[in-house]
Amino acid sequence: MSKKTKRKAAPEPEGYKQTLHSLQVELVKLQRHLIKNDLRILILLEGRDASGKDGVIKRLTAHLSPRDTRVVALGKPSDRDHNSWYFKRYVASLPASQEMVVMNRSWYNRAGVEKVMGFCTDAEHEEFMRSVLPFERMLTGSGTQLFKYYLDISKSEQKKRLADRRIDPLKQWKISPIDKSALRRWDDYSDARNEMLTRTHSEDLPWHVVRADDKKQARLNVIRHLMARVDCPDKDAHLAQPDPDIVFDFAEEQIQSGRIAP
Repeated sequence: MSKKTKRKAAPEPEGYKQTLHSLQVELVKLQRHLIKNDLRILILLEGRDASGKDGVIKRLTAHLSPRDTRVVALGKPSDRDHNSWYFKRYVASLPASQEMVVMNRSWYNRAGVEKVMGFCTDAEHEEFMRSVLPFERMLTGSGTQLFKYYLDISKSEQKKRLADRRIDPLKQWKISPIDKSALRRWDDYSDARNEMLTRTHSEDLPWHVVRADDKKQARLNVIRHLMARVDCPDKDAHLAQPDPDIVFDFAEEQIQSGRIAP
């Protein structure tokens, strides 16, 4: 590949690999605790195209037991899915006892891509917005620990990452028809994101926003935040301290202040 066309990788944060290794040890501790106590954890990762969801998932799951960890990335819904209760196809992927499940995009696809691209009707979108929190409360009420992360990137950073996909042969699998409209419909996606976060954030089911222009810091701080939120007696509390400038609970005023990318 020509060096003239490939963008240079961002400099690695000092001590990144060592810190990541230490945090992955903490995740192994969490998994042992989860299995021992028959717990279940569900992590939803949302964000624009190229926001870094795959990279976060890879670091989260790299050293966890594949028997007790699942990554779910559902494809295009079938005709049968379209004619069924919207949440039905996600229910089969929910964690059982002793499992951790990470969803790379989730039922919130209806609040983002489906709304912006016209893949659902206004009535279907509104029904989703009204029913999603009660659905999630059924899950948490039955013992599932649910964590919702939104990876937020700037328009300039998305443009760079989408360009990288086109020139890097190792990233060709990431290219999709939706990519073409990601930048062109940036404002539509912003509006959909803002409505989703505003209407589906609550004290008991909060959205955690991750500033993800720096991929490596985003990865480290998602793990730190997760470890800070879970009850794991063996965890290192010192390591479980996320940077509040990188991961923070959503608040509506962040939209106007610019803390969330406009």
